[in-house]
Formats: sequence, C-alpha cells, structure tokens
Amino acid sequence: MNKPSIMTIIVIICILIIGLYAMGEVNYFSSKISIERNIESPVIVIPSIGVQEKINNETLDQGVLHELNSYTPDSGDVLLFGHRTLQGSPFLRLNELHNGDSFILEWPGIGELKYKVINTTIVPATYQLSAQEGGNSAYLITCDPIGSTENRLIIHGELSETNPINDAILKNNPQESNALIITAIFLIIGLVFSFFYPKDNRIYILATILIVSAILFYCCINPIPSGMIYDKIIFLNGGI
Repeated sequence: MNKPSIMTIIVIICILIIGLYAMGEVNYFSSKISIERNIESPVIVIPSIGVQEKINNETLDQGVLHELNSYTPDSGDVLLFGHRTLQGSPFLRLNELHNGDSFILEWPGIGELKYKVINTTIVPATYQLSAQEGGNSAYLITCDPIGSTENRLIIHGELSETNPINDAILKNNPQESNALIITAIFLIIGLVFSFFYPKDNRIYILATILIVSAILFYCCINPIPSGMIYDKIIFLNGGI
C-alpha cells in the first residue's frame, strides 16, 4: 500500500472538517427531535421562506428560542430568536421577509396568531430590544450578515388575525428525517468522490468516508448536544 501523499492528507483533513459540521447538524436534529417528540410546543410557520419550526424556552441550540423576558401572545410582545447558520439554520432566509408578508404562531392554549410584517431593522449586536406587556407584536431576531455575529436582523410583526389552533401543524414535524438525510448525503457524495480519486491513495479516502459516516449514523441513534461540537469549531465559521 502506498503512503498517503501530501494532497491526500489535505483532502482527508478537509473531509474531517466537513464531517464535524455534518456531525453538528446530525446531532442537532437527532437530539431536537428526541426532545420534541412528546412535548406540545408552540410552532412558528413562515410559508414564504419554508419555515415550520417548534419553539422552545430553553436554549437557542434547540432551534427557535422564546425569550423568557418577553411574553406569550395573549399577554404582550413575543421575542423569538433563531440561528441563521448551523444548528438547523431556522432563520437562514429571514432577510427575505418584507413589509406586508405574514408569519403564523400556533400557540397551544391561545390559538393560531397571524402577524403582518411592518418593519425590518438591522441593529448592532449590543442592541437591547424590550418587550411590552399588553403589546400585540412579535419580533423575529437573528444574526446579520450570514456567518457573522456583528449585527442583528429584527423582523417586526403586528398581530392581524387570531383563529383556532391548527392541531395538525403542532403534531407534524417536517424535520423528523433530516439527520438521516444529512448522513446519507455525506456517505453517497463521499463514495462517489473516493471512486474518482487516484487509485494509489483511494483506500485512505474511502476509509475516512466510511469511518465518519459510521459515526454520523451512530449519532442519529445516540445524539449528543450539538453545542458541544460547535463550541469547539466555531472559530472555523466565525459566527452563529
């Protein structure tokens, strides 16, 4: 067996880095689905940008976070935070919302609340947004620009309509199979890449792909908190 060339070593390092990011996302979806499975959580739906995401009040690492210092929709303003890159990237396309667009909160015990976007703002990361008791607004907040924590993008929606809650949306979870999909994509692309790699070093690439894929499949079944991974590699991304 030939020794791995310098180029092969570099390629292996690149595969491992990609594998770490894939591992973060696999663990994110696997642990999040496991936590949400038996919990009746509020859901945010933004049809125009393909968002249907459960809302939690524990950590941003589980998706969309309801700021505990804000209120529920029946008592005041709602502040919702979401990652724009990594950790499922629920608010990746939030910048595509414009005045007049709508988003919906399905909130158990309260109902289906439709909000109309009335303002879009970019502010420094140090900006403090205060929720008003008795208010009828919802604020969607994420980082800006993509891959940076320098600023915050804030979408301000005003309550325009209230309807009975949609139980089907609460029970549905479109992210159920995302972890397996990410793992399968990594494996398939890796196998194709290794097939076309020079034969004298192909075995090293193939072995790396198979080992990382096996770890990803294991994480689908036995996830760890994705934050444990991203805390170690956040310097590679430069933001959230």
